[in-house]
Amino acid sequence: MKDFNINNLVRENVKLMKPYSSARDEFEDFDTADMVFLDANENPFENGVNRYPDPQQSSVKTVLANLKKLKTNQILLGNGSDEVLDLLFRAFCEPKIDNVITLPPTYGMYGVLANINAVENREVLLSEDFQPEVEKIINAIDENTKIIFLCSPNNPTGNSFSDESVAYLLQNFKGLVVIDEAYVDFSKRESWLNELDEYPNLVITQTLSKAYGLAGIRLGICYASAAVISVLNKIKPPYNVNELTQKRALERLATPEKIKSEIQSITEQRSRLLKVLPEIKFVEKIYPTEANFILIKVDDANKRYDELISKGIVIRNRTTQPLCHNCLRLTVGTEIENTKLIEALQA
Repeated sequence: MKDFNINNLVRENVKLMKPYSSARDEFEDFDTADMVFLDANENPFENGVNRYPDPQQSSVKTVLANLKKLKTNQILLGNGSDEVLDLLFRAFCEPKIDNVITLPPTYGMYGVLANINAVENREVLLSEDFQPEVEKIINAIDENTKIIFLCSPNNPTGNSFSDESVAYLLQNFKGLVVIDEAYVDFSKRESWLNELDEYPNLVITQTLSKAYGLAGIRLGICYASAAVISVLNKIKPPYNVNELTQKRALERLATPEKIKSEIQSITEQRSRLLKVLPEIKFVEKIYPTEANFILIKVDDANKRYDELISKGIVIRNRTTQPLCHNCLRLTVGTEIENTKLIEALQA
């Protein structure tokens, strides 16, 4: 989208607002150990977390920028990806006027956040092979459509969307195309991060919850143009990522070989399950996956879900989702956990 203009999307009240300036925004030198800080009404007794955290998470952003070959002004961090997604609604979607497009079956929080922000959610179902119906998406767009959400690899289906479909939407939609890449580390496909300079309307969300194994610290990431990130920074809470989260993220990001090893183990175990599942008598279909989970169609999802629960195995029943009747989603666990799953399925 060459003629993309971010100012045509930003809500008027956001354009006019003056962001809150915290004490740590006004004094940004966090490496000055001998300074006396009397600016933020903090408890002066040091315990590691008595000071407010860096509101811009500079250290974490620097590591991510080097890792992803981007600039720090192209990165926003949030309290999980859900906060990042919520900020996109609040910055660009006028309540009770604007709309977004989602592609069920997909991540349920898009619809929840649309409801919370009083924004119409126009659902365009994926095709039978779980690919975007591009023509139907284009037909659903009007002058108030601000965002299209693409989850790729998709949750709960596990597959990635075709490059051609994504590129077409980026080239022909004047709003934001948000690609949720929470599971991209388990795929052999390239991230759309490489195309950020090509498409100013491209926004990518990632997370440290999946491949990086940090679901408990809640750190979501948004990559976009500096212009988009500037708008989101304007409205984000001043200290949205706490000190403990920032420290734990830095520790984990400093262990790339361990992360790589865990991803390899998960993909190997995924292959193991894909070989065994066809032998299970009540499994009717196994869907292609590029994520750390597998979607399967069974004879009776409710029955099989209850049976697995009775054997101490907790999976996700997705039978109520569009196009997922009688489908179960199995997360790939450790070798021991997957052995227990296989034994339970065979029994």
